[in-house]
Amino acid sequence: MELNDLKIFHMVATLGSVSKAASELSYVQSNVTARIKLLEKELGTPLFYRNKRGMTLNTEGRRLLEFSRDILTKFEDMHRFFHQTSLPSGVLAIGMVETINALPDLLSSYCGQYPQVDLSLKAGVTEHLLQEVLDVELDGAFVTGPIKHSLIEQVQVFHEELVFVTKSNSFTVDDISGKALLLYKKGCGYRERLESWMKLAGLIPRKVMEFGTFDTIIGGVIAGIGITILPRSSVIHLTESGRIHLHRVPEPYREVDTVFIRRKDAVLTSTMQSFLDTISQQRANV
Repeated sequence: MELNDLKIFHMVATLGSVSKAASELSYVQSNVTARIKLLEKELGTPLFYRNKRGMTLNTEGRRLLEFSRDILTKFEDMHRFFHQTSLPSGVLAIGMVETINALPDLLSSYCGQYPQVDLSLKAGVTEHLLQEVLDVELDGAFVTGPIKHSLIEQVQVFHEELVFVTKSNSFTVDDISGKALLLYKKGCGYRERLESWMKLAGLIPRKVMEFGTFDTIIGGVIAGIGITILPRSSVIHLTESGRIHLHRVPEPYREVDTVFIRRKDAVLTSTMQSFLDTISQQRANV
């Protein structure tokens, strides 16, 4: 059964005449008659009472008319949805590293402008989010940049300063080897920068403890379990209470960019374009 058969059937049922349906659809009458007969053969039942005045639906025909209305309506809705490029809508799946302090403002701005878009968010580390974008499990993601991959395009969003976060006000390089490091799992961009610096400096940590969330890492620092490395913007508000202290990371590992990534070959829908526009507006206001 073809969709066009349902359209022909629906027109004949509505107009009660093969000739009128053929005229409305710009088909020859014999073609309309043939398609109706093929449809009846496929379904194994007559659909019309045929008389001199035209075509009248029988019980099976009236039932098919209900189905055809639903199917054709859904088809039109689908067609309209994918061709209304001027109206951002649907689901937008976005990944993010959870230490981006300014991200809630950006997301709030987007949701306020485009309430018809269902924004789905997933937190993770840079390496995993990159893979999910490549696998088309995410439409895009905010990660630690720069990202070097032939299938990825990126837009710089935020510029961050990384800091060591400790419970004590005093801090020396020896603390890197003498205390536990509380870090995100492998694949975190901040962790990679720390490990690159430690390798260059010949430092070996006493112990590395992996955590999955920002709160558990900060809680561990406050409890005196160890030290960590995070963007200054994500922890500066916690220094007011004196429960944590921040210390500078050596150059050139101190500066880090947050970028938004998406596949180069992905269709640029109006929904994604509006999201990229919001990112540009956010950057302009910083």
